[in-house]
Amino acid sequence: MRWKETGFWIGILVTLACSLAGKYLALLPGLQLIGALVIALILGMLVQVSRTVVVSAQPGTGFISNKFLRLGIILLGFRLNLEALADSGIKTIILAIVVVAFTIVTVYFLCKWLKVEDSLGLMAACGCGICGAAAVMGVSPQVKAKNDDAVLAVAVVCILGTVFTLIEVGLKPVLGMTPTRFGVMTGSSLHEIAHAVAAGGAGGTQALDASIIMKLSRVLLLAPVAVIVGIIAQRKAKATTDEKSKLPIPWFMGGFLLTSAIGTFVAMPAELLNGLVSVAYICLGMAMAALGMSVNFQVIIRRGGRVFLAATIGSVALLALSITASKLFF
Repeated sequence: MRWKETGFWIGILVTLACSLAGKYLALLPGLQLIGALVIALILGMLVQVSRTVVVSAQPGTGFISNKFLRLGIILLGFRLNLEALADSGIKTIILAIVVVAFTIVTVYFLCKWLKVEDSLGLMAACGCGICGAAAVMGVSPQVKAKNDDAVLAVAVVCILGTVFTLIEVGLKPVLGMTPTRFGVMTGSSLHEIAHAVAAGGAGGTQALDASIIMKLSRVLLLAPVAVIVGIIAQRKAKATTDEKSKLPIPWFMGGFLLTSAIGTFVAMPAELLNGLVSVAYICLGMAMAALGMSVNFQVIIRRGGRVFLAATIGSVALLALSITASKLFF
């Protein structure tokens, strides 16, 4: 049994320490834009300084990067209030669908044009289009991505999300938007939930509320997108290998939708819901730290430029679309 191995518990302890450190470091003013998940990833990468720890923890890190990832995404569903999304109106849902579809298609085909590998391009596209690191990790099992590719996609998405958060806050006085429009723009264009909260909050309470609702509308699309990505990946694999395989349905996404429904329709104390969401981020942080402990830096340096360029162009196009849509329809 894996849990009887000493290395399994070393992996648990090291990744848990990175996740908790990321959680509390993200509370610092200068690190809020980076977010707990990315900090946990960076700390995991720093652990590589000690090869002894990395090797000792290997029996645990593989398990954590797989199972804890799925558990974290399932628990993250408690953050999604389906009634609030429904109350926001059909315009919000339609814009979320348009934004997600436009961004994924744009970034993916830019990656194809720049000769970025399919799996890496899909993860970067989904990260930009849906919800940053969580989306990258959500689709990575569907495309059977290598750890290096997943880390690279997360890095690209989070760096761009941070840069565009600062850009959008700086554009606020120039755009002359109402608080609602500014919130819709930030929620529909920024990659991480933390980025949308940071930028939306710069516009006041009304802008923050609009930003969160808009962002969570995009998060809701993670489940159907993961299914679609899995179908596409399966068809491509079948075309190249000519082998029959089962449809790669991400069942943990069903858990994500189930917890969303429970959190919405079952009376639960706010403290309990917040606690479950905190556990979700700790699990995701542990999965990110486990990835960071296995990353190959040479691969990232060698292959990062093209996917970063594609994601940058796609993010500029996404921002332009979000500004236009928020001004015309909100």
